[in-house]
Amino acid sequence: MGNQAFRFKLFKYVIKLFLSQIIHSFFLTDFSPDCPAVSFTERIDCIPDRGATKSLCTLRGCCWSPQNDTSIPWCFFSKSHGYKVEGGVKQTNTGKQQAVLKLPSPSLFGNDITTVQLTGEYQTTNRFRFKITDPNKKRFEVPHENVKAFDGPAASNLNYKVNIIQNPFGITVVRTSSSKTLFDTSIGPLQYADQYLQLSIKLPSSNIYGIGEHVHTQYRHDVNWRTWPIFTRDAFPNGGTHNLYGAHTFFLCLEDNSGASFGVFLMNSNAMEFALQPAPAATYRTTGGILDFYVFLGDTPEQVVQEYVKLVGMPAMPSYWSLGFQLSRWNYTSLDELKVVVQRNRAIGIPYEIQYTDIDYMEEKKDFTYDREKFKDLPNFAVDLHNHGQKYIIILDPAIATSRLLNNTPYPSYDRGMNKKVWVNASDGITELIGEVWPGLTVFPDYTNPECTNWWIEECKLFYDQVKYDGIWIDMNEISSFIRGSTDGCDPNNLNYPPFTPSILDGLMYSKTLCMDSVQSWGKHYDVHSLYGYSMTLSTDKAIQAVFPGKRSLTISRSTFAGSGKYTGHWLGDNAATWNDLRWAIPGMLEFNLFGIPYIGADICGFFDNVTEELCRRWMQVGAFYPFCRNHNAENYAPQDPAVYGADSVLVRSSKNYLNIRYTLLPYLYTLFYKAHTQGDTVVRPLLHEFYSDEATWAIDRQFLWGPGLLITPVLDPGGRVVWRKKQAEMYLPADKLGLHLRGGYIFPIQQPANTTLYSRKNPMGLIIALDDNKQAAGDLFWDDGESRGRHIRYTSSAGVCCHTENLPLYGLKTTLVEVSLNNCSLFNFLQVTHVTGLQLELGKSYSLEWNQELNDIERFDCHPSPNPTEQTCKALSCIWKPVSTGNVPSCYYPSDYGYSVSQITYTSSGLSVNLNRNSNYANRAATSTTPINTLRLDVTYHDNNMLQFKIYDYNNKRYEVPVRLNIPSSPTSTYENRLYEVAIQNNPFGIQIRRKSTGTIIWDSQVPGFTFSDMFIQISTRLPSQYIYGFGENEHTTFRQDMNWHTWGMFAKDQPPGYKLNSYGVHPFYMGLENDGNAHGVLLLNSNAMDVTFQPTPALTYRTIGGILDFYMVLGPTPELVVQEYTALIGRPVLPPYWALGFQLCRYGYKNDTEVSDLYEAMKAAQIPYDVQYTDIDYMERQLDFTLSPNFTGLPALVDRMKKEGMRFIIILDPAISGNETNYLAYTRGVQEDVFIKWPNSSEIVWGKVWPDFPNVVVNESLDWDTQVKVSLYRAYAAFPDFFRNTTAQWWQREIREYHTNPNQPEKSVKFDGLWIDMNEPASFVHGSVEGCRNTDLNNPPYMPSLESRSLGLNHKTLCMESEQILPDGTPVRHYDVHNLYGWSHVKPTYDALQSTTNERGIVVTRSTYPSSGKWAGHWLGDNTAAWDQLYKSIIGIIQIYPFLIFQTGADICGFFNDTEYYMCVRWMQLGAFYPFSRNHNTIGTRKQDPVSFDEQFENISRDVLNTRYTLLPYLYTLMYEAHVHGSTVVRPVLHEFVEDKETWDVYKQFMWGPALLISPVLENATSVLAYIPNARWYDYYTEQIAFKGQFHNLSAPLEHINLHIRGGYIIPWQDPANNTFYSRQNSMGLTVALDDNGSAQGQLYWDDGNSIDAYEQGAYLLETFNASQVGVINTSLLIFSTLFMIL
Repeated sequence: MGNQAFRFKLFKYVIKLFLSQIIHSFFLTDFSPDCPAVSFTERIDCIPDRGATKSLCTLRGCCWSPQNDTSIPWCFFSKSHGYKVEGGVKQTNTGKQQAVLKLPSPSLFGNDITTVQLTGEYQTTNRFRFKITDPNKKRFEVPHENVKAFDGPAASNLNYKVNIIQNPFGITVVRTSSSKTLFDTSIGPLQYADQYLQLSIKLPSSNIYGIGEHVHTQYRHDVNWRTWPIFTRDAFPNGGTHNLYGAHTFFLCLEDNSGASFGVFLMNSNAMEFALQPAPAATYRTTGGILDFYVFLGDTPEQVVQEYVKLVGMPAMPSYWSLGFQLSRWNYTSLDELKVVVQRNRAIGIPYEIQYTDIDYMEEKKDFTYDREKFKDLPNFAVDLHNHGQKYIIILDPAIATSRLLNNTPYPSYDRGMNKKVWVNASDGITELIGEVWPGLTVFPDYTNPECTNWWIEECKLFYDQVKYDGIWIDMNEISSFIRGSTDGCDPNNLNYPPFTPSILDGLMYSKTLCMDSVQSWGKHYDVHSLYGYSMTLSTDKAIQAVFPGKRSLTISRSTFAGSGKYTGHWLGDNAATWNDLRWAIPGMLEFNLFGIPYIGADICGFFDNVTEELCRRWMQVGAFYPFCRNHNAENYAPQDPAVYGADSVLVRSSKNYLNIRYTLLPYLYTLFYKAHTQGDTVVRPLLHEFYSDEATWAIDRQFLWGPGLLITPVLDPGGRVVWRKKQAEMYLPADKLGLHLRGGYIFPIQQPANTTLYSRKNPMGLIIALDDNKQAAGDLFWDDGESRGRHIRYTSSAGVCCHTENLPLYGLKTTLVEVSLNNCSLFNFLQVTHVTGLQLELGKSYSLEWNQELNDIERFDCHPSPNPTEQTCKALSCIWKPVSTGNVPSCYYPSDYGYSVSQITYTSSGLSVNLNRNSNYANRAATSTTPINTLRLDVTYHDNNMLQFKIYDYNNKRYEVPVRLNIPSSPTSTYENRLYEVAIQNNPFGIQIRRKSTGTIIWDSQVPGFTFSDMFIQISTRLPSQYIYGFGENEHTTFRQDMNWHTWGMFAKDQPPGYKLNSYGVHPFYMGLENDGNAHGVLLLNSNAMDVTFQPTPALTYRTIGGILDFYMVLGPTPELVVQEYTALIGRPVLPPYWALGFQLCRYGYKNDTEVSDLYEAMKAAQIPYDVQYTDIDYMERQLDFTLSPNFTGLPALVDRMKKEGMRFIIILDPAISGNETNYLAYTRGVQEDVFIKWPNSSEIVWGKVWPDFPNVVVNESLDWDTQVKVSLYRAYAAFPDFFRNTTAQWWQREIREYHTNPNQPEKSVKFDGLWIDMNEPASFVHGSVEGCRNTDLNNPPYMPSLESRSLGLNHKTLCMESEQILPDGTPVRHYDVHNLYGWSHVKPTYDALQSTTNERGIVVTRSTYPSSGKWAGHWLGDNTAAWDQLYKSIIGIIQIYPFLIFQTGADICGFFNDTEYYMCVRWMQLGAFYPFSRNHNTIGTRKQDPVSFDEQFENISRDVLNTRYTLLPYLYTLMYEAHVHGSTVVRPVLHEFVEDKETWDVYKQFMWGPALLISPVLENATSVLAYIPNARWYDYYTEQIAFKGQFHNLSAPLEHINLHIRGGYIIPWQDPANNTFYSRQNSMGLTVALDDNGSAQGQLYWDDGNSIDAYEQGAYLLETFNASQVGVINTSLLIFSTLFMIL
């Protein structure tokens, strides 16, 4: 009957509540809401208490607009809700008052208060308080111990301005310095009812931190419609959004990267919720009390915290010993077990300060008792701890048992409490409320009752008389009860069942606690519930003072409120032994430091569940840096104290190491607590508090700082990889290591550790000095006796001035400390740390420490890159001269601060700009053209998430910039959350750091000395993340990876056959860097001036260029293949060649006539050797003149026609140089008429050079030496060079090409070529500069001559004068000095356009000189190589190196261009060359023939076989070309691109791959075997069957007729039966080779079009098929599996 009566009463109450809302709405039936368009992000929810329905929305008078996202409010407040200002403002001594009247609108929950009063108080220059109260009725207000009434006067010179919005009422707080609105309540209506109060606040940023207590899985709040209830609750912190032990309504908002921040605090203890939305905005909804807000302003986040804790109470100063390591366990089954634990942890020598006992020490879990059987010797146990310098802490719960003791005697504590009437009472205010906790039925002390505090003090003192404990741990004080409300239940009234219940756990106010209508001295439990733990803390602090007069002791409380930190610490509750809980502890600690409770930590190794050794080991490591450092776990789980893992375990060794570091740093930690206690500083600090200008820090919560100086980077996931911010990014941390880093600029007081602080405090002390970039540091020390209240000594020290020390480690010296001014001490140097020991200096006295430094050799950056430095020339450059005998280490190097400094940084959402000033401490270089420019600008643009640009230029004077258009977004598209990178600007000297966010690896760090920017000399250096750098060209390399041992490579387009360190035809200032973890990035310097790059073993790279600007682009992959794809997305995807261009090609310089070409063609046909393209070199021309036909080649047009009818294709060569010594040469005369040739500046004179064309009417004597033929003007004609930048030149060039293809006057002379080969376009000239020399010495012999082949001869060697003038398409004149390297690039597109418009087919252009983006229009060959064995492997390096520059078709002259080839070498080269993308056999005049039919039958057979293999695989190769054209993938691929996780592949360059699936392992020497690396995958021999080995080097048999090919399992390769050329092979049957992987599956693709049409892909005229295969049933997978699909396309 009783339960039925209760349910009936509850039903009546619910009906009454519902009817009250209906009746209220009835009187507003004419209400019509004003619903203007509101952004989804700014809707304020009108139905926060349940699922939204249209009928309820209408009832509440709100706006209804359902969406497809249920997180967005469907029902939201109108502009007709809220309040309006009534009457005038009343000025007061503290600020002002204002009446505010409710607008006529429906009520949400009834009992709205129609008139409220706004009181504003200008409490300080940085603190504004406003409260909204009921002027007609006193409402509950929090009786706070530290926050008292403000009596004024109002502060002046405010840093904020407050505005009142009249109708609807709102309030804004604006920062005066920036006029930024910080706090704006006009986003939503004020709601003020008896049991529902709401205020919404629009915020200036989404960087919101704080509010608790909850498990926040991230420190920065997620503003995507998250609601957090606040109501103290005994609940497990296992994730989710439910309310936990404490109540904290404070949040901090970081406004922007200036550091400006503010905080908001609502002084209200009622049940509430805090809702966030993406506006960004926050809404407080509370169930009672008043709205009492404080707004705090600070210039930094740290200042905001200081302002907040000054209001609510400065954190307590802990006793020194409370900072030691602590052990605890719930349910040590007996004192004997506890003694074993203590003894084993003492035995391992681990620092170990405090031992706890949980409720198991008590008699039946009753406070102020101990178990006289299992813990009978507890008093002596406490004494033993003290004898060993240790401390003992007891737990006390608030709930007091009502039952008697075991011996049936009264329970004195209960009886004394009953006598004093100290309990919380039921709703009648008289009867004590009965609940149930650990001891069974219990009463609950009302700590808000002063008599209760007296009782509590007395009980603590009485128990101390029995057991000499040292501190008190108070638990279960939310308050927690195991039954709902009370043993009698709770009445169904509006306190236990309010009209609005926040989204608290269980949705029931009295769940696991007391009835809300129970009575305490401070008021109804409904109002003071969340203050229970706070009030218990106040009473416990008074008890501590009584038990330990004059001493600090230790209190740790589970439930907390604003200001609790003044009296207690906190732990994060009953966590679990999971990796998630390990991670979540960091945001928790950071938040409690915001709340002013810096003595904070989590249960190390987890409270619930059995912990794994790895997790506990990692937790002990990071737990050593929790301010409250305690290992604690629950009953029924395995012990987890360190010693249980074994004295010699990794866990013990690691724990001992980091606890010793903790104890070493305790003076620093103690000083941080002093600053927290006196200034309100945080102790554990998020990185954003120190580095707020770096946006990357705003969301970091996997690392934390101790104060400003110590960075802790723990391992928070299984395994040993961890990300941290500024160096070495992704670290592999072994089992016994975490990341620990000292910040430069700080001095850390230290002390030699011991097992407890009693002994460590007697040990010698010291300082760690960590120098900053300016070689300075400062720090201080707080010191006292460690436990007395109110006594202290404080010391301050700075670099070079020590307050005391026995041991002085100096960090930040990249040099060796060679001399110390103090005597009688020892000196040790380890890398960048120097230890000075044995100083024996006295505390409180000042000493000076001075030192000299010597730079490590690998840290030297060359100040004199020109040859032959001397001491005199070095010092004239303001550099350091110190010769060394080691290799190429520079003797002249830059001082450490040489460069520029940062004067101003401007941040935007898409990048930043920096003004730079030159360090004026260093004298100018002698030459004016190399005098550094004093002021520069850096622009960093975050173009997209994987690509950024950083550009340094002279913003006062326009300089030349490369006119190559890149594919960058018209406006940046990146977002902070998704960017792969972060950028930091360093100072003194200036440098840029670029960090990969996912790993922390710094991939660019130019904060090194030597940055110089002058008119004709620009230098910048950067540290590199590893030794693995690939790229830069065009040069011949002996390895794929760059040799970092002080090698310099020049880049300047030059007619220079390949040779070691010789700059050749193209210029590609791009490299790909591999980071040590296998991630990859690429860097392009968009600069077209002559330059060089130097690699040094630091590892570091130095760029030197002689003009333009520094315009860098970085792509971040993260895989090598993605780097290439992103790079080609930037510079332009490579052209898709016609299918026939993938066939075999033949050429020779020195065909005597067309008959020789015809005979070769017929011989190739007869031998049935596949062959698609025939070339003619300049022999076909008359006297080497473009667009002419030699008398010896009059039959060429007919031969070309005949070959084409048989499916062949023909390519001719064209050089850019045009003879000017002809009387009727249209190419020249029309060129002059159309002004296409390069001229002298400010002149109409052509710059004449000499190339291949001969004078007319001469007979060349080939026996004469070259210089005589050219320079003495016997034979070579004057040649003019077209300026392909000019629009008129492109038109002229197109006409000349068209008329050569289709001769309008002599059709029989039409040469129907299919492609064009453009050569000599560096541009090359056989005279140096011009036939008359050059006119500008500085440009042709600049002050700094890069490390080029012709370094001593000048830039004009074998090319044009650098002062020659060219004209850009927009009419801008430019010097050849600046655009020389672009000549071949400018030549390519007009040629490609002319070819396609002439032939109406796709065609190909093959160019010798290239620059980034040339691949959009042309292929490339590696130039005039030599017939030598070493050229085979060097050609592989050249091809895989040129592929990142994305020249689609690349190859070397098969069998060599110069010198006579050798039979076996040419055989192996034919095999290798069959797998060049551009497969052409070509050699020079005067050497033996080397085409496949020029040797013997064996040679023909070998050539035929390997070319048939190529032709069979052409569908696969063509598909790879499609992938390159569309996605930017590589065709020829280094092995590392597919197996980057295998570091062995990072140095493989004598093998290569076609795409991901075909591995080519050629013979590159005169041998019949090859040592090949077989990566870790399933591989099938192309000719036979699966091989059984992988992941190793293997000696493969390779008889002369054989090249080793392997197909990778998991891939399907399309193929086609071969034929003599592709015209016929494309008509043959096709098939698929299916190579299953270890999982029995494979996939592949086929791209197919007509092979010849222009833009077939872009026009959609293609077939793209994807194939998948998987193994079904039992198949012998040791064999290659073939599946053939016949088709004709």
